[in-house]
Amino acid sequence: MLTQLSIRDVVLIEKLDLAFPPGLTVLTGETGAGKSILLDSLGLALGERASASLVRAGCEQASVSASFEIAPDHPLHQLFSEQGIVLDDVREPVLLRRVVTTDGRSRAYINDQPVAVSLLRRAATLLVEIQGQHEQMGLADQSTHLDLLDAFGVPGPLRTRTAGAYRKWIEATAALAAARAEMENAAREEDWLRQAVDDLSTLAPQEDEETQLAGLRQALQQGERRAEAIAAALADLAPRDRRSPGPASALRNASRALQRLLPAPTDLNPEAVGAAEQEAAQEALNALERAEEALAEAESMLSRLASDAQADPRLLEQTEERLFALRAEARKHGVSVPELPGLLAAFNDRLAALDSGNARIEVLEKTVTETRARFEEVALELTAAREKAARRLEQAVMAELKPLKLERARFIVSLLPLEAEAWNARGKEQASFLIAANPGQPPGPLAKVASGGELSRLMLALKVVLAGRSAIPTLVFDEVDSGVGGATASAIGERLYTVGRSVQVLVVTHSPQVAARGDAHLRISKSVNRGRTETHAAPLDAQARREEIARMLSGDTITPAARAAADSLLKGV
Repeated sequence: MLTQLSIRDVVLIEKLDLAFPPGLTVLTGETGAGKSILLDSLGLALGERASASLVRAGCEQASVSASFEIAPDHPLHQLFSEQGIVLDDVREPVLLRRVVTTDGRSRAYINDQPVAVSLLRRAATLLVEIQGQHEQMGLADQSTHLDLLDAFGVPGPLRTRTAGAYRKWIEATAALAAARAEMENAAREEDWLRQAVDDLSTLAPQEDEETQLAGLRQALQQGERRAEAIAAALADLAPRDRRSPGPASALRNASRALQRLLPAPTDLNPEAVGAAEQEAAQEALNALERAEEALAEAESMLSRLASDAQADPRLLEQTEERLFALRAEARKHGVSVPELPGLLAAFNDRLAALDSGNARIEVLEKTVTETRARFEEVALELTAAREKAARRLEQAVMAELKPLKLERARFIVSLLPLEAEAWNARGKEQASFLIAANPGQPPGPLAKVASGGELSRLMLALKVVLAGRSAIPTLVFDEVDSGVGGATASAIGERLYTVGRSVQVLVVTHSPQVAARGDAHLRISKSVNRGRTETHAAPLDAQARREEIARMLSGDTITPAARAAADSLLKGV
């Protein structure tokens, strides 16, 4: 409920802080005292349109804060959760605040968190319902009528079953639409899809194949380079042609030349060559022999290496062809090589879905038919329950209209069938509250047929009948007693008091009969301070309340008879 209202620099209000208790709070005051300013201020905090004219003359901005206490299970918590507004505690008060500057711009806050005005307004509709002479919130909005009817007399489990049946039907319909779309897409690309499957199946990519092929290719390339190096070394050791006999032939020729320096066994004159020269020549010859042996050994080793390191150009070519083919296929489909096996499986699944799609669609079509039939069956039960509830609601409201001076009016609850395309989780119809204000007059929508006062009283009758069934904790009535008096005003007061037992009610009234019914009483007044007119509001104690009701009865001059009448009204409560 609304607990606090703080107003700063709004029109004639400089500073005003009001506390509101549960039950019925009445607001009274002379005409022009500023009751409309108070309601305009509250409307500003609730997200109504801002205007620079609301800013008090000489001030830069106007601000209004409205504090509410709500239950832990109030729907507002769900809205806050959806919008990312965090409350430290579900029992924490909710503060709606609005600031308007002299250029007409406004800012909105919920618990001091900046929000869009639209969100402020959405939150406010869950907290306050206003019914006034010039603007109605709630009852005049046809979209609320079905919920009001259901709250009055339609079993909750039946509504829950209808919503569940509708959800299953919609889910089945969505699955069927998705399957048909998938079939259409597959059919459009079937030729391409089959060619892609053929190509990938022929290629037969294997898991981790790219890594294995890349490693094999690198090893083969290294082996080819080793074989080339060994072959080059062997080629350098082997004779090329007669002019380049090779190192082995050169060593042999050198050995033969040196042997001529040594005496032959048959040499008759061994002293022909000096002993030193013979020794040196022999050592050189020995070295050449060793070199020849080492060269032969190196050639033998290189030959063995060449035999062991034979390159396989064909295998390298095949490996590269396979690797490049895999990479080319991956590029064609915009995937990596490791994803090719999965892509082939996905393409096969799509082909299988295409091949079996008709059977699947038949199953889904049957499911849609069955779930729709189930929804229609449950929705028909719901419609019958609503028809019964509508007649009971009509009778209950009609019983309240006579005391409210609406005895000539007829209240009608009309259930309007919806086209199949408009069926929803709430059923197959929309409710509309109609009224015929006078005999012979055709019934019409409340906001168009009823006057402001009639609509306010009709709302009051509905609220009496629906007491406690709405999640909105605060109701505001602006001059619901306009144009009536006596017994009718007393009946209005009684009903406002009754509604106040279930929800918080604020009412602006000129009727002493209504004012006497209040649990709390605020008097709106106007004064001139330092040449400036100011509006004030003050709670009244028992004595001040007696005087105010007496003033409402007699006017500016309060007579003893008026005070006695005020006492009578207050005691009658």
